[in-house]
Amino acid sequence: MSTLIRWNGAAATSCVDPFVSVADDEPAPDGDVMISFARFQADGDVLLGQDRRVGVRVGPDDAIEALAYDLPRIAVVALVFPKFRDGRAYSTAMVLRTRLGFAGELRAVGEVLLEQAPFMIRCGFDAFEPADGADAEQWGRAARRFRHVYQRAADDREPAFVARLAS
Repeated sequence: MSTLIRWNGAAATSCVDPFVSVADDEPAPDGDVMISFARFQADGDVLLGQDRRVGVRVGPDDAIEALAYDLPRIAVVALVFPKFRDGRAYSTAMVLRTRLGFAGELRAVGEVLLEQAPFMIRCGFDAFEPADGADAEQWGRAARRFRHVYQRAADDREPAFVARLAS
């Protein structure tokens, strides 16, 4: 079980990950499991029917819409950032939160760096496995780095123009 950082909308906390990552060719142990998108396509119904929580690791080339029917039963969707320059997971996060209405944990995994914190939160991520060794305190400071935002996003922060019009 790895350590991860969770964001609750106001603060970042460090916690132990209750999910066990399972390779595609390994049998699923008892308890909560994190499996690949491909394995979910093959074994998802069986695993979801058992007394456990299931997380799905989604790569940048996986079609997230294929999970739409099962999203209410999936506990965690972990979006993979293969490189910090690859922004496809940001778009996938927005689709999950806004179009597909995913309310579970949305986790950023892979090449996840502290400097990405405010942008990931704006897209709807609420859990992170930082690759750069950042701790929860650093993550919290980075997440609150920008006082104003200029457009609406999945985090529902009020844009600056709305605050300006109200005053």
